[in-house]
Amino acid sequence: MIENLRRQTIAVAAFAGIALSAGQVQAAQCGNTAAGFDAWKRQFAEEARGRASAASLAALQNTTYSTATISADRGQHSFKLSLDQFLAKRGGPTIVSRGRALKRQNAALFESIEQRYGVPPGPLLAIWGMETGFGAVRGNVNTLSAVATLAYDCRRSEYFTDQLYAALTLVDRGLLTPSTRGAAHGEVGHTQFLPKNVLTYGTGDLNNVGAALSSTANFLKAHGWRAGAGYQPGEPNFAAIQGWNAAPVYEKAIALLGRQIDND
Repeated sequence: MIENLRRQTIAVAAFAGIALSAGQVQAAQCGNTAAGFDAWKRQFAEEARGRASAASLAALQNTTYSTATISADRGQHSFKLSLDQFLAKRGGPTIVSRGRALKRQNAALFESIEQRYGVPPGPLLAIWGMETGFGAVRGNVNTLSAVATLAYDCRRSEYFTDQLYAALTLVDRGLLTPSTRGAAHGEVGHTQFLPKNVLTYGTGDLNNVGAALSSTANFLKAHGWRAGAGYQPGEPNFAAIQGWNAAPVYEKAIALLGRQIDND
């Protein structure tokens, strides 16, 4: 992987030159500025031959270094707020009010989801509201460029290299295009799935409300959700919510808002 760069002495460099001449490729090297991005794309494409199609790798070559993505990745300060501060910043009361209304309006959809996955409406609506304001703000950053930028960036290159391979697969399947736009880290759809989660848990087009909510329920079930069990901190299903987002304040917000929506 990108982060596992070898320490090269003069002797190793000489050996690498021989290996390259024999048709092997050097590992693509991560970077922390835009300067090396184009070279990295070429190196990555060489590595990815046989694992990604020529068409998807051609789409990768047209990506650009996303300064918006890097800025967002370095500036996630809201996760350091207290729960009350975080809920105020995210508009918790509005999410609850709108969530309750949407639960009533889409009762048949939520009933079918709960029957299939065991997940009640509350946490799904809390996630939907928190992620995109119920679909109103799904992001305007080029998805392939965002994921490629983070795969190149040294901070979490190994994690996002996996996401990039998933994104290239989605391009081949027609579920992403070179012009698809979403959130700054490459998340797409109403509930903001990263490419690998689209492949693993997606049940359809995540820009469709029903498919997005079903996919979210599928994610939670796969992370241990048990029908009928509680989902507040310390209860069995809270671990599934923790699988959704690693920030403790975000996890607690989903649980709290979900309970308020479900208790309507």
